[in-house]
Amino acid sequence: MRDQLGQAIVEHARSQPVSEELVKRVSNQMHYIQSSFNDRAGYESLGQKLEDLKINNRLYYLAAPPEAYSTIIKHIGEAGLEKWRHGWTRVVVEKPYGNDLDSAISLDEDIHTVFDESQVYRIDHYLGKETVQNILVFRFANGIFEPLWNRRSVDHVQITVAETMGVENRAGYYERSGVIRDMFQNHILQLLTLTAMEAPVAFNADSVRDEKLKILRSLRPLRASSALENTYRAQYVAGTIEGKRVLGYKDEPGVNPASTTETYLAARLYVDNWRWAGVPFYVRSGKRLARRVTEIAIHFNHVPLPLFGWKNLAGEAPNVLSLNLQPDEGITLTFGAKAPGSINQIAPVKMHFDYVKTFGGEPPEAYERLLMDCLSGDATLFTRTDEVQAAWSFTTNIIQSWSSSQTTHLPVYEAGTWGPIGADDFMAKADGHSWHVPD
Repeated sequence: MRDQLGQAIVEHARSQPVSEELVKRVSNQMHYIQSSFNDRAGYESLGQKLEDLKINNRLYYLAAPPEAYSTIIKHIGEAGLEKWRHGWTRVVVEKPYGNDLDSAISLDEDIHTVFDESQVYRIDHYLGKETVQNILVFRFANGIFEPLWNRRSVDHVQITVAETMGVENRAGYYERSGVIRDMFQNHILQLLTLTAMEAPVAFNADSVRDEKLKILRSLRPLRASSALENTYRAQYVAGTIEGKRVLGYKDEPGVNPASTTETYLAARLYVDNWRWAGVPFYVRSGKRLARRVTEIAIHFNHVPLPLFGWKNLAGEAPNVLSLNLQPDEGITLTFGAKAPGSINQIAPVKMHFDYVKTFGGEPPEAYERLLMDCLSGDATLFTRTDEVQAAWSFTTNIIQSWSSSQTTHLPVYEAGTWGPIGADDFMAKADGHSWHVPD
């Protein structure tokens, strides 16, 4: 086991070459106890080992199936491992954090019987990405864009989370979750809150999370017919990804041939507060799309009067601010400029900031940053219990509305494309907008 750890450090370390002495020192501090989740003796052995090693600060990372969370938490409490007189104790919980509002509340109750809320770190790796963290810095540390970051200047906002991979060997999980539980309830809503929130009174955990919670509670509810009108679902069929032919969703091992689980979801959301009233937030996420990319695109309003009767290759509203989260982290501003030459025409041009080129080297991995925050006790980038419940409350309304509609077939899209044609109509018919194609 120690050899495997050492090999992993050498293989994945961002700084090369890796010191052999350092690898040896880390490996020698690794200890392994094998036990089942239900074996109380295993937790007692863990407690004894921690005492023998005189380890005062303890971080429990639940890298386990979600259905085992409550069992593990219960046994940690019964073994007296939830607190330690000589240091701190914290627990990291991965998503999915429940599968609807009721189950999330139930899981919270189980966790809070053992751990205080201040000890609980609900991890979402998207919040560890440099560009995600930079959303707040970009907005609130610069005087250029914040005055424009509202309904007076913004026409609409688009959030895209696209994946090229399919369900792989996770069909059992994905059939129960779909995009709405796997991506929408957590990643996408978190990105939306950071994009839409007001400035916190301070950059600390409670202040930031207070403002995010206000956005979640300001989302216009989607229930019954409004949920069906403002969402669009689809499934991928066979296609080509990076030159390779791939199976359709219903042909994947473990998927029900009659499945109505969505692998693509588009939604139109509204934040009903003074800053964003009337501004649509379009979100979309899907598997087997054309590219792996996550982007937040702020589309600014049209000019009030077109003064130039020239050919406009930049489009009617060329001003788009794109926050690129993955795979290439950076920020791009697109605007119109006169193309050189005697022919009068406006063309789109871009100003681009790239993290790697500007700061050199690869930015830390998301989990690297988040785990360091866990160890230092900074909960700013972790979701609080009221945030989780507010996100599930909004999402559960949509899920229940879909269930009531008794849909038997979903639209389809070919793997390797940007999604179903119906998703383009979904935007165009209501507002005349179109999806932004990430660079």
